[in-house]
Amino acid sequence: MEYTRREILKIFGLGGVCLATVPLLFSYEQSGKMRTRMIPSSGEPLPIVGLGTWQTFDVGRDQGALEVRKQVLLAMKKSGGRVIDSSPMYGSSEEVVGDLTSILGIRKDFFYATKVWTSGKEAGIAQMNSSFHKMRRTSMDLMQIHNLVDWKIHVKTLREWKEQGKIRYWGITHYIDSAHGTLEKIIAAEHPDFVQFNYSIRSLNAERSLFDTCGKNKTAVIINQPFESGSLFRTVKGKPLPDWCEPYDINSWAQYFLKFILSNEAVTCVIPGTSKPQHMADNMMAGYGNLPDAGGREKMLHYLKSL
Repeated sequence: MEYTRREILKIFGLGGVCLATVPLLFSYEQSGKMRTRMIPSSGEPLPIVGLGTWQTFDVGRDQGALEVRKQVLLAMKKSGGRVIDSSPMYGSSEEVVGDLTSILGIRKDFFYATKVWTSGKEAGIAQMNSSFHKMRRTSMDLMQIHNLVDWKIHVKTLREWKEQGKIRYWGITHYIDSAHGTLEKIIAAEHPDFVQFNYSIRSLNAERSLFDTCGKNKTAVIINQPFESGSLFRTVKGKPLPDWCEPYDINSWAQYFLKFILSNEAVTCVIPGTSKPQHMADNMMAGYGNLPDAGGREKMLHYLKSL
């Protein structure tokens, strides 16, 4: 999606958000569309930066919070992001996403991913149908088995739903290193369209073999926990970005952490969560411009360890 300074200003002007962060976005004005990567099982291109909704969209009917989340979604749309990831585990997040995208008239502009998070076939079906209702979907782009809960049962349902066209893709998820081995075994045996797991500049366990397993089995990769629940920002608080970040179009610490992840070509999409429009726009810019090469990745690792 093409965007201009005027569009960026509109994004930030929606709620009177401070414009102090806007200048760092302008350097991408000529870079065109956000980078995409192909979903291996279909060849469909997917923008490489999306949105996670754990905690950040669990706001119920708080009108002030809902207005801000509208701005988050509009900032995402303006910047070319599409993937929105949610779950029944995330409180009111599914319903908030469904309501706000409908109210804003942008319901067709996103790639919707949610999860099944219960045991038993019938309970799983009921929960997934509830998610369809909450997110206002007649079909879901991606349905995932959350943290592998009763995965052997749900895989059968998801395969059937994909054949019926009720979902377009199915996948599995987890968020801790100790689950990576199990994810690999399931990927090799069941060949899901997607897998979602944790990976960050300080959490590199997936590089041992999980990424290779995904590649061999043509499984798309969604990355969660890119900021390590915010601990990465605490590590760099008050620290300057090194000058050598400029060739990689890194203009903030969020982009530093996200571009490190995205420089791994095995990553299809990363889904940082946020409740702030200016952070959403900043995160989205990690999908534009240059990405670090192997040398850049080494510099990034070394610099972070030195802090």
